[in-house]
Amino acid sequence: MGTDLAIDGVAGPSLPGMELQLIMAYLANFFVSSLRIGAFILSAPFFGARWVPLNIRIIMSISLATSIAITMPLLPPEILGSPVLITIVMTEISIGLCAGLILTIFFGAVSLAGEKIASTSGLSYAAQVDPNAGGQTPVVSQILYLFLMVIFVSLDGHLIIIRSILETYYIMPVGYQPDADVMVASGIKAAGAMFFGAAMIMLPITMILLFINTSIGIVTRSAPQLNLFSFGFPISLMGVFFVLYFAADFLGYAMSDLTNDAIQHLHDLIGALHHG
Repeated sequence: MGTDLAIDGVAGPSLPGMELQLIMAYLANFFVSSLRIGAFILSAPFFGARWVPLNIRIIMSISLATSIAITMPLLPPEILGSPVLITIVMTEISIGLCAGLILTIFFGAVSLAGEKIASTSGLSYAAQVDPNAGGQTPVVSQILYLFLMVIFVSLDGHLIIIRSILETYYIMPVGYQPDADVMVASGIKAAGAMFFGAAMIMLPITMILLFINTSIGIVTRSAPQLNLFSFGFPISLMGVFFVLYFAADFLGYAMSDLTNDAIQHLHDLIGALHHG
């Protein structure tokens, strides 16, 4: 028997175990690539909602991570066993979580507006367990949130933000170190935009309800024999139902603007992280 590694004219591997090392490098590349998109899907609205099965989220993360991992260059072997890998892992998770939480903060505006509308109209007692919030939420807030999800999907917002996250791998490849101050500033700006958006949604409705309650107070003041609860409470309930019904178009436009603002803020965050 000869000592060369050629068998039937085909050269064998130069060193034993090279294929295994290459497989491990691809697995490490896939693992690191899935952190950012996985953290985003976990924290983003619509994708990370409790009504989305865990299997669907896992399959979505694996599919998107695979499409990224096959186009990325392999990580250097010396990084895989060094503390630098821990820094890379934490950075990838922080980018995905920051992007997802920014959208969650923006979408929290409708829940906040729904709570204020419910408390003004006397519907705050009509609450049910919200698995997303982890507690009881007024039904008005949940209706408005579902309305926002419909508007979000109809505008292809879910496709736009997935494409935006996938594009971050090309402008901020694995190993890129973004500025943490930019993430903090973006979160604070998103919180301010959330309160502003909630005010714009609830103010027209709460103002009409305020006029209704003021009229009820004047009537009960002029006729004390009328019971406030038996007379004013049903009028407030009917008033808020009529106001929400006739304000459906206004709410649709407001939620469309809120969706566009959330996507634009996400793009601004990505641009700020890229340029530092």
